[in-house]
Amino acid sequence: MKKSLSIAYFFVVLLSTSCAQQPDNGINLPKTLDFTVETVVEGFQNPWGMAFLPNGGILISEKSGKLILHKSGKNIEIGNVPEVYNRGQGGLLDIELHANYKENGWIYFSYASSDGDEKGGNTAIMRAKLSNNKLVDQQVLYKAVPNSTRGQHFGSRLEFDRNGHLFFSIGERGDRDVNPQDIKRDGGKIYRINDDGSIPKDNPFVGNNGAKKAIYSYGHRNPQGLALHPETGVLWEHEHGPRGGDEINIIQKGKNYGWPVITYGINYSGTKITDETSKPGMEQPIYQWTPSIAPSGMTFVTSNKYPKWKGNLLVGSLAFQYLERLELKNNKVVYREKLLDGMGRVRNVRQAPDGYIYVGIEGKGIVKLVPK
Repeated sequence: MKKSLSIAYFFVVLLSTSCAQQPDNGINLPKTLDFTVETVVEGFQNPWGMAFLPNGGILISEKSGKLILHKSGKNIEIGNVPEVYNRGQGGLLDIELHANYKENGWIYFSYASSDGDEKGGNTAIMRAKLSNNKLVDQQVLYKAVPNSTRGQHFGSRLEFDRNGHLFFSIGERGDRDVNPQDIKRDGGKIYRINDDGSIPKDNPFVGNNGAKKAIYSYGHRNPQGLALHPETGVLWEHEHGPRGGDEINIIQKGKNYGWPVITYGINYSGTKITDETSKPGMEQPIYQWTPSIAPSGMTFVTSNKYPKWKGNLLVGSLAFQYLERLELKNNKVVYREKLLDGMGRVRNVRQAPDGYIYVGIEGKGIVKLVPK
């Protein structure tokens, strides 16, 4: 049975990759390169998450389950990392520092965990502190259920808002007909919790009997990008579609984003999922990519180091192996540009406290964009 599941999953991934390799219409190559690329850290296979410590170090997660502290040109493997369910898209995923990290030392992680009664795994959220190159004071704040042996759609990005709430995403775990539209089930959702794991009293489904109280929005497929808009403070999200229909959404409390009832994508086999791309009571994306770029990682540019890019959105492309720059006007995409073309599968992009853009590339490591 496990062998047949593995073969089926491989077939889906193969179709996804081959279907994505179509001409990516509507994107521009830069007229001039205003930056050079500097390699910061080498030797990573899948640098999923990164967080920048006040002392100048960078915490980097390898999907396989390793946590590395890069500091002063050296890589230090952090001990006492939780055991991860390393299967398909699951493993050690995102990292985020508490806004008051200097005072409290809390670091937040998302990862695939096998904890629970069922076989397989599902997404968990944990916080811990770093002491003598080990994780201590570990606290699991959320664990999605049930576990599944499916290897796809764990999510999972982390993002704090300005009020100290932690947002995180969990994909629908490949069970699209059950999880994303049911607020009594985990999967296919954006969640919001307090920094200690408790549920905010004004979460949209707190008063709904049987609902998962941490849910903030639902009807998502596999969100792997979260970022706060620098002016409005509102959460933006992007998610993988199937074959076509990758989306950028502005996340609103309690709203339904439609998957799989509405979508601009089709099945990997080429058959239709639905004829509907819109429906009353379901939100429209502000932008959708067809063909799929397989987006992962997202950040708004606010740094003065890139004056021509201020207010732009940067998104990584796994399928086409580039970094995409999107210019926005009135919450609409008005221009797209391809950066780092052909460097590799871009897994993550972050603007660091030093103002520079750092990009995680599979099979390579972390690079920095240095303005000329």
